[in-house]
Amino acid sequence: MTTTTTTHIQETLQNVYDKFKDVRDGEVASYIPELAKAKPDDFGISLTTVDGQVFSVGDFEKEFTIQSICKPFAFLMALEEFGRDAVLEKVCVEPSGDAFNSIELEPKTMRPFNPMINAGAIAIASMIKKSSRDCGVQYFVDKMGLAAGRKLDIDQAVLVSETETGNRNRAIAYLMLNCGIIDAAVDHALHQYFAQCSLKVNCQDLAMMSATLANMGINPVTKQQVFGLEYVKDVLAVMFTCGLYDYAGEWAYRVGLPAKSGVGGGIVAVVNRQLGISVYSPRLDAKGNSVRGIAVCKELAAHLGLHAFDFTNVGSSFMEWLTAAK
Repeated sequence: MTTTTTTHIQETLQNVYDKFKDVRDGEVASYIPELAKAKPDDFGISLTTVDGQVFSVGDFEKEFTIQSICKPFAFLMALEEFGRDAVLEKVCVEPSGDAFNSIELEPKTMRPFNPMINAGAIAIASMIKKSSRDCGVQYFVDKMGLAAGRKLDIDQAVLVSETETGNRNRAIAYLMLNCGIIDAAVDHALHQYFAQCSLKVNCQDLAMMSATLANMGINPVTKQQVFGLEYVKDVLAVMFTCGLYDYAGEWAYRVGLPAKSGVGGGIVAVVNRQLGISVYSPRLDAKGNSVRGIAVCKELAAHLGLHAFDFTNVGSSFMEWLTAAK
């Protein structure tokens, strides 16, 4: 990119940050006690392009737990290890239209509706867990570190808090055990799931992870092939239709990008073959999505022409900048 292009992108992020920095709507998640300790006014935005350019503003280095943003990556890991047919025997890929923690399964198949809700994510965790708890968790942490481009760790305090308060997830898990979706090692699967949600990241990490998905599974900076190309499109498709729970339809209409939110305050969006976007702001709406995160993504999608059906991005401002820079 030219200096003018990079300056324009940085200025755009700064303008969007300034526009929403004083928004005070929403509340910090409190049903997991450790999450209630987040500073409500923390706010960061990061954008990483597939050629490795990184742009950030605000509290982009502030660490928080990934929470449900782990779900598409765990889904991808299951697809790579077991293949589509085996994974789809355990979880559907249909939007649920219900809250992320609903205790219900698809009535005809008795499978979780999709891997982006808690039921589906627990089913996936049961698949990718290893022979020991530590091995399964470390495998996930290491893979996510490759996607982020740096070493990552589990927030042990959040993991303890998740485990102590996770009775609703236990109810979901035992329902799936009863229906033959997961095996009898319920506590093992739940530990895998709780640990995945407790991964510490910052805004730049999430943007790099998103850009890795946008870049056909290759980390844009390290150039390492983190995920195989074959299943990336599967994950992006489910993120597009199911990534924001019972806000998924509105998101697809307003923003039009594969995305995933987490109750830790993070949100990611993927512009295929172009870039990854992340926002961190722990004030959540009633559906568990970051209020500022949604506002920022709407603004960037409109300003940069990023919606998937906005002339398939060909006429987008961002693509014009990339073309002019070549």
